[in-house]
Amino acid sequence: MENPILLFDGVCNLCNGTVQFIIKHDKKAIFRFASLQSELAQNLLVQHQIPIKNLESVVLISQNRIFTHSDAPLEIAYLLGGFWRFFYIFKLIPSFFRNAIYNWVARNRYRWFGKEESCWLPTAELKARFLGTT
Repeated sequence: MENPILLFDGVCNLCNGTVQFIIKHDKKAIFRFASLQSELAQNLLVQHQIPIKNLESVVLISQNRIFTHSDAPLEIAYLLGGFWRFFYIFKLIPSFFRNAIYNWVARNRYRWFGKEESCWLPTAELKARFLGTT
């Protein structure tokens, strides 16, 4: 099985916090990460025909499937396993409603959670899980 790759906004404090949460709860260390600002992420977006302009969503690439907006965190919860799979029940809510809430948070994420001037850098121990870093 190919490891799932999460593309995230590297300057967004909410996104960075989410990545750190996933790392903490990903007991099998299956997730790989790349900042949306990285060249590798930009190439993956083009390869998977995901519009780059004004992208306000994390993007999860798992088993050759693309998950964006509210589907991405729900799929992440499922892949984390254990208790976190409980949140997958929210897939029963129609995506137009879930995505409306997701998009509202995404539009306000910098105002509510802040923004860094540069991307968060992983520690030496975590560096192997981040793609496109040297």
